[in-house]
Amino acid sequence: MSDILEKVGEILEYGPVCDHCLGRFFGKLSHGLGNEERGRSLRIAYSLEKNIPYLQETEKCWICSNIFDTAEEWAKKIADALSGIEFETMLVGCRVPPLAAESEEMVWTDLGLESPEPLKAEFNRETGKIVSCITGKQVDFKRPDVVAVCNIPEGTVEIEINPLYIYGRYCKYERGIPQTRWHCRVCRGKGCERCNFTGKMYADSVEELIGRPAIEVFKSKDAVLHGAGREDIDARMLGTGRPFVIEIVEPTIRSFDPEELEKTINESAGGRVSVTIDHISDRKEVETLKSGKAHKKYSILVEVEGEFSADEVKSALNSLRGAIINQRTPERVSHRRADKVRKRQCIDISCTGVEDGSFRIEVLGDAGLYIKELISGDEGRTSPSLSEIINRPARVKSLDVVMVESVVSETRTGEIIQN
Repeated sequence: MSDILEKVGEILEYGPVCDHCLGRFFGKLSHGLGNEERGRSLRIAYSLEKNIPYLQETEKCWICSNIFDTAEEWAKKIADALSGIEFETMLVGCRVPPLAAESEEMVWTDLGLESPEPLKAEFNRETGKIVSCITGKQVDFKRPDVVAVCNIPEGTVEIEINPLYIYGRYCKYERGIPQTRWHCRVCRGKGCERCNFTGKMYADSVEELIGRPAIEVFKSKDAVLHGAGREDIDARMLGTGRPFVIEIVEPTIRSFDPEELEKTINESAGGRVSVTIDHISDRKEVETLKSGKAHKKYSILVEVEGEFSADEVKSALNSLRGAIINQRTPERVSHRRADKVRKRQCIDISCTGVEDGSFRIEVLGDAGLYIKELISGDEGRTSPSLSEIINRPARVKSLDVVMVESVVSETRTGEIIQN
C-alpha cells in the first residue's frame, strides 16, 4: 500500500487533479469502487499516511478540466440527439481533447503505472449510465443499435445508427432484371444521355424492388442486398428462391412485423419479385452467405443444331453426370473476372422433355459452375461440355434457377425475433 501512496504523492505534485483522474490512475487495482470514490479514498489515505491536512482539490483538474462535472449535460445532449430514433440498445463513445490524452499518458509513462484506466473509458461508462437512466435503454458493447459519440473538444454529439439485417429468400419472375443496382458504364451513376440521365444501366434491380419499400418501412437512408450468389440478368429465380440478407442502412425504425413487411415488398414489386422473410440477421451471417459454396439447381431450355433426338441428348448427358468440369473464365464475363481455369462438378444432369424442338434439361451443380458454358463449351474454354460430346453446337435458350441451398440456419416457421 505504501508504494501506491508514494505514487499518489508523485501524481499530486504534477498539479491539481480531480478524484476521477486520481482514482483512474489505479483504476484496475480493485473492484466495487468507482474511480471518483477510489480517488477520494486514496487522497484520504495519503493524508493519513503523511499526517497532513486532507488535500481536497478545489482547482480545475489539469488533466481532464473537470469533464465529469458535465456528464449529465452530455447525457442530456445524447438523449436529445436520439429523439425520434427507435432503438433498444446503445453505446456511448467519445473523442477526448488530445492534450488530455497526452497528459495522462505522460503520467503513466513517467511513474510506470501498471493499472490505469483511460479517460475515454471512464467518460463513456459514466455518461452511458446516465443516458441509460434517461432513455430506459440498455448498454450493449457488442452490437448496439445506436452509438452516440461525444466530440468533447467541439461540444457536439454524433449519432451512428447501426444497420438492421434481415434474412430471407427472393424469387425473380421477370428476365432482364439485375440483382443489384448497376451504374451506367459511361457516366458512373452521374446521369448522361446513354442512361437517359438515370445513372443506371437498368431501370430496376432486385435490390431496388426489395429495397425501396423497405426504406419506407424503416425510414432508413438506404437498403443494400447481399445475395447467396447471383443469377444472370436474363435468368429467372424460381422454386424456393435465393437466400439473401437485406441491410437496412441507418434505420430510424427497427421493429416490424415480418408478414407485413413481406406483403409491402411483394405488393410494391408488382409480381416481378417476391420475398419471404425468415429472421433477423447480422454482419457475420452476411459474410457466411457471401462466402458459402451452396449447390444450385437449374432448369434450362437447350437448342441443338440439326436433327437430334431426346434419347441421344439423354445419352450424351450421362457423360456429364458427376463429371469434373474444367472451366476457363467465360468470354462473356472475362472483363470482370480473373482469367483462370476453375474446376467444378456437374453433380446431376438430366433431360426431362422436349418443348417446341428444344430440350428441357435440369442441372444440379457446384457453386460457380457456369451452366451456359457447360452446354455451349464456350469455344473450348469449358470441357467437357454438351457441345463437345455431341460434336455439334448447342446453346441455352432460357435459364431458370430453381433451387439454391442455404448455407445458414433457416427457421422456416414464419416467426421472427422482434427488436
